[in-house]
Amino acid sequence: MRKYIPLFLIISIYLAIGILFIFFTPTWQAPDEPAHYNYVRQLASGHLPLIEAGDYDQEYLTEIVFISGFAPQYPIDPIEYEDWQPPLYYLAQTPLYLLSGGSLTTMRLFSLILGAGVVILAYAIVLRLAPQEQWLALTTAVFVAFLPQHMAIISSANNDALAELLLAAILYMLLVIGQSKDLRPRNLILLGGLLGLGYLTKGTVYPITAVVGLLLLWRFWGQWRLLFRAGLLVFLPAFILGAIWWGRNMVVYGGLDILGKTAHDNVVVGQPRTAEWVAQYGWPGTVERFIDTTFNSFWGQFGWMTVPMTYPSWLYPLLWLFSALALAGLVIAAFDKRRSLLDYMLPLLLFLTLFLLTLGVHLGYNLTFVQHQGRYLFPALIPIALGLAIGLGLWFRPLRRRWPKIVYAIPAGLAIALITLDLYALFRVIVPALT
Repeated sequence: MRKYIPLFLIISIYLAIGILFIFFTPTWQAPDEPAHYNYVRQLASGHLPLIEAGDYDQEYLTEIVFISGFAPQYPIDPIEYEDWQPPLYYLAQTPLYLLSGGSLTTMRLFSLILGAGVVILAYAIVLRLAPQEQWLALTTAVFVAFLPQHMAIISSANNDALAELLLAAILYMLLVIGQSKDLRPRNLILLGGLLGLGYLTKGTVYPITAVVGLLLLWRFWGQWRLLFRAGLLVFLPAFILGAIWWGRNMVVYGGLDILGKTAHDNVVVGQPRTAEWVAQYGWPGTVERFIDTTFNSFWGQFGWMTVPMTYPSWLYPLLWLFSALALAGLVIAAFDKRRSLLDYMLPLLLFLTLFLLTLGVHLGYNLTFVQHQGRYLFPALIPIALGLAIGLGLWFRPLRRRWPKIVYAIPAGLAIALITLDLYALFRVIVPALT
């Protein structure tokens, strides 16, 4: 049990800082929080939401968010543009909403607890992948737990927390199935059930379907009967669960709009579009803004993307340098002939595929709408955190020959740095700017 003490410490500090974010982040000052809240409010009143004209009013949003700062005289009731989302997270929140009298704090706390599950699974995934390298699992868990933007999102009322938890559980089951010599049908069914629950939670889960398919092809290539059987055990329960939502959307929105995405795009009139930015800034200016804002908001750009960490002025450049060092270390480690990656080829391929798919969705979405939000990369946060941990570990390799335990300075130092950054972001950036 002693080896779990560091993880327990990480979770304890994560919950403590998360509670600070919950209580000190001003009401509604998290992206789309009023719209997520109103979804639960409608469920609590007995209605399954339907996105329709009037749910998104760009002029009113500008007034309430950016001009008034959610002044009390502006009701949040008209903000309902998340009504197209799958319902699972909101159904789970509804009893808490009813029991707490509609408390936003309670709803934020529920998301924070789900986020703790993400941190635990991040640790478990990497420890299963490399059981002799506990420092690697701890570094991954630390980054997932204390990344400031992730902390801000996971401690607010939105469906990202449940989506990330299901993605982490799916990744863990992929490793279990990929590493198992004696494959159990119940594991395949469980994987399919988790995937189906993801379909009922958020669209960001959908890309991992391709990763699941890749695993099955890798595991059963040439064994076509077993491949068909495994595919049936995984995708049949996933399809049954997903079809509940897809069928409903086809009925209420018409045609083949199984996700409600077309209905959503037709409603959000006035949302900034990429074509407008290209016309204003040109392609180079638009791409530069996309890269800068995505990077900054991956680390921390708070409120409704209105509060970056611009002071001190060297903070983002320092984070760029840190990221570059980690990436350089990862690239060198990947091509290091002294260490074979063959034993880790399958999980690394799965992680890389999930990252590339998540990045592709982010890029694709931004071809239509201006949504340069780094949090859209969080569905791949565990692979990103693992890559960062491997990259940092590369630079400690010479010291490790003499002091084998020196690598534990990586999670310890990263935890101190990120916790400090969390507290700075909350009390020196978020509270002064948004209260």
